[in-house]
Amino acid sequence: MTVEQYIQERLQIPTKSIENTLQLLAEDCTIPFIARYRKDKTGNLDEVAIENIFKLNKSFDEIVKRKESILKSIEEQNALTPELQQKITQSFDLQELKDLYLPYKKRKKTKADTAREKGLEPLAKIIMSQKSDDVEYLASKYLNKDVANEDEALQGARDIIAEWLNENLYIRKNLRRLFQRKAVITTKVVKTKKDEEEAQKFSQYFDWQEPLNRTPSHRLLAMLRAENESFVKVSVSVEKEEALEIMENAVIKSQNDCAQHIALAIADAYKRLLEPAISNETLQEAKEKADQKAIDVFAENLQQLLLAAPLGEKRILAIDPGYRTGCKVVCLDEKGDILHNETIFPHAPQNETGMAMKKIKSLVNSCHIEAISIGNGTASRETEQFIKKIGFDRDLQVFVISEAGASVYSASKIAREEFPNYDVTVRGAVSIGRRLSDPLAELVKIDPKSIGVGQYQHDVDQTKLKEKLDNTVISCVNSVGINLNTASKSLLSYVSGIGEKMAENIVNYRAENGAFTSRKDLKKVPRLGEKAYQQAAAFVRIKNAKNPLDNSAVHPEAYKIVEQMAKDLGLKTKELIANKEKIDQINPEKYITEDIGILGIKDILKELLKPGLDPRKSAKVFEFDRNVKTIKDLHVGMILPGIVNNITAFGCFVDVGIKESGLVHISQLKDGFVSDVNEVVKLHQHVQVKVLEIDEARKRIQLTMIL
Repeated sequence: MTVEQYIQERLQIPTKSIENTLQLLAEDCTIPFIARYRKDKTGNLDEVAIENIFKLNKSFDEIVKRKESILKSIEEQNALTPELQQKITQSFDLQELKDLYLPYKKRKKTKADTAREKGLEPLAKIIMSQKSDDVEYLASKYLNKDVANEDEALQGARDIIAEWLNENLYIRKNLRRLFQRKAVITTKVVKTKKDEEEAQKFSQYFDWQEPLNRTPSHRLLAMLRAENESFVKVSVSVEKEEALEIMENAVIKSQNDCAQHIALAIADAYKRLLEPAISNETLQEAKEKADQKAIDVFAENLQQLLLAAPLGEKRILAIDPGYRTGCKVVCLDEKGDILHNETIFPHAPQNETGMAMKKIKSLVNSCHIEAISIGNGTASRETEQFIKKIGFDRDLQVFVISEAGASVYSASKIAREEFPNYDVTVRGAVSIGRRLSDPLAELVKIDPKSIGVGQYQHDVDQTKLKEKLDNTVISCVNSVGINLNTASKSLLSYVSGIGEKMAENIVNYRAENGAFTSRKDLKKVPRLGEKAYQQAAAFVRIKNAKNPLDNSAVHPEAYKIVEQMAKDLGLKTKELIANKEKIDQINPEKYITEDIGILGIKDILKELLKPGLDPRKSAKVFEFDRNVKTIKDLHVGMILPGIVNNITAFGCFVDVGIKESGLVHISQLKDGFVSDVNEVVKLHQHVQVKVLEIDEARKRIQLTMIL
């Protein structure tokens, strides 16, 4: 089987598209570049399909290497038969390869090994042939200095048979199917831990049982977390009788004395070898699926968060609220640089409200502030109300912004490099302000796991999580495009073809030589070669560039095509841009080249209509219910405005303006069945909710969107 066949079987994508995509990947083209600028070669595959091809190509390589390793190991043992070699060569199933290799795998000395050393393997073979009715007599022939009596001989033979059964491909495959269809997951509390305070959050699983294939991903991860923290024991099992029946039907072909001993070996093999192994396999497989579901939910949330509506290049006054330590205030210019910072104390215990109002009003005027950004942490609501009482002499929009991860950023190396002369409190306030201006540019500086939109993020496979989240950030950055002259090193590092080291080189070049005036200037950056330029150029934007196409998503390799289009219409390039009347006159087929086909040309025409258009919506002000400031202000039946601030597989969490977010269970999102929460709500969506239940002691709020 070729890699193209292997991928085609799993994705149902045309072979030609797979071949071309693999070729582009082999040429070190990035996924965003391939998806955006090589549509004609891939057959218009999107980033998801290209990423799947990339993963399956990697998986194919791993399987090939594993087969080579297995064949080499068995050959070194002089045990490789033509039949076994053919089975291994033809298999592309890692589980099957594992089963084929099991008899030859290096392991600790087993009961069967000991029995073989005592010369009992021939007896085991005779019993397995099931042709004798006098097993005791047979066993008497195998007594020696190491085998004292017939019972010892038969026990040794059964140990060997049990190992054969464990290595039987048919039995393992059918038991695996049984576990996949009918396994039950059971949790039991560890009695010595039952009364511990930390254990109570897992009380639901003190005595729990359900079919494993119906267990939602979040519940399985919760059970496994409870086990990792030693509060419960988790087991996966099937009906023993059904499992033994599968094994007996596979090997017992008679009703004689041999069959009885084989039945004993079957029971031993299942209890001692097969059940523990396949139970663990099944649980691990379920865990991998649950991990993937949680990772997908996290990635979806992260994408929505990164693509949240930006306010744009405005002068912003940002506030990190607080009581005793005061509210940290910073004024930022259009580029997000600090104009001024100080601390005000409008709340208890100082209550310097009047002085704080005068100071804010003065800063708004002197720094020409256009919007105010307030962090949603401690004292957020009080600070918002305080700001709204100030009589400004201009219209100011006031936004409440999520500050999740701001403290992580403020203490990070990136923040220290950006603001070496300011402390963590000032840096945190800057982050709150910049998040309003451009969420994407600011949030890429923070480890996604610190942003607070995950589900059991510390329990899932960390390598897969990091890979998925990195790909999500890369996709978001490249779908928006970045300003080459203002982008931070963190933001630049996610641009197609650039990476961390190259991003540093670009920032250093910019500092030494001033602003870029052309995309071509990128080639002057040390160590940025032709390939990196090809991958990166179209994802960066240069405002007021010499060539107007440098501020668009048109790739430099297509500039000549656009220039020819303009020339054919008797226009200059800048006169063609955004000129709908003229663009509509263009016949795309006329400009197809060997490298750029009809799909590429159509994309160019779309971009010319709205060059450099930011795909994100504009930021909108949201107002919570002014009468609700703490959980004590809620009552059942109350209808409130809220913002979706986290999405999980089992529902979404909604910020209603207090410290505790409320849960809208998936069953409460709308009338009728909902299979995917993201079909109904998105992160940062403004919603109306009704309070169903309030548990003040546990700080839990149940909400519904069915009003």
